[in-house]
Amino acid sequence: MSDLHVEISGEGPDLVLLHGWGLNLRVWDGLVDELRDRFRVIAVDLPGHGRSPWNLRLGTPAEQAWLIHTTLAPITNHYSLLGWSLGAQIALDLAAAMPAQIERLVLVAATPRFAESVDWPHGMTAPALAAMATQLRKDYRRTVADFLELQVRGSVDGNAVLDQLRRALLTHGEARREALEAGLRTLTDGDLRPTLEHIKTPALVIAGQYDRITLPAASGALAQALPDAQYVEIRRAAHAPFLSHRAEFATLIGDFLLGSQAAARKPEELPPTAHKTEASQPTAEQTQPPTQAEAVAPEKKSAGKKRSKTATRRPRKKARKRGTRVKPSVQRARAKVSASSARKGAAAGRAKKPSAKARRKRRKKLKRSSR
Repeated sequence: MSDLHVEISGEGPDLVLLHGWGLNLRVWDGLVDELRDRFRVIAVDLPGHGRSPWNLRLGTPAEQAWLIHTTLAPITNHYSLLGWSLGAQIALDLAAAMPAQIERLVLVAATPRFAESVDWPHGMTAPALAAMATQLRKDYRRTVADFLELQVRGSVDGNAVLDQLRRALLTHGEARREALEAGLRTLTDGDLRPTLEHIKTPALVIAGQYDRITLPAASGALAQALPDAQYVEIRRAAHAPFLSHRAEFATLIGDFLLGSQAAARKPEELPPTAHKTEASQPTAEQTQPPTQAEAVAPEKKSAGKKRSKTATRRPRKKARKRGTRVKPSVQRARAKVSASSARKGAAAGRAKKPSAKARRKRRKKLKRSSR
């Protein structure tokens, strides 16, 4: 039996969970709670992740897929398989190699090719992947931390999702650097597109609307290329919709795995508006009204402006209504100012230059008097 770490919980049809790059099976804890009443959930730590050891001789994707197969063989021979991100690529490898054992596929944040190419515009650029590989060699812990933050950008409850990802590493162990480097090589060099047409297993492809690692367009193209696949894009989710929309996600995959949904249709057979199926309703937090502080804050600001305008008018209005008497000292001061203004005006009037008409009259008088 393999040394890969496995945890089993619940009763019902077997469902195997494969996590993504840099993480471990603890990321599934919340989903397992949702599913254990309907499924026997088998969570696996990928090689070199969590509590599974790393074997340098088993570094290729095919070798790792075979290692997972040998790990599962003593536990189950018929199961559904849920893979997330890197785990989804391994799930596709398993489905292509052992189609008789895998009943259904759920592919989350999945892409057949992670790197961008001339004929694949939905991947990460080569310079970005090269920079990530360089950073990984220098400080792999920092690289993983940055990658976790990127996973939650755009997601509803992003901080809570990030806390769950970090907690998984703290409580169950981080990945080995060698495993991270091998996984990044798999993502950089892998291209599963030629094998997709041979995967006949019914599949459900789930994408997050704001996923910045695996673009929804890549997951949609994957669903189109698979012979029997459905595509669902969850609103306001990012790279980990099973954490941000746990209850809705559990209902969605539970219905699919138990066969209670309508027959699968290819994405191109759906109307254009149905290409992005909203699998979830707004969560409780999204539908709650704003708190009192949030609701009142804008009103306080505008009310403050109104008060600042009326504050200069109200005293005058009240003074006129009440007929406020002016103090004698103020009256005397006002009288002095008025008298002074009058004297200045008179002086200014006396010093005022005569008009042209007045000057002509004066000159005529002077001429007559000189005669």
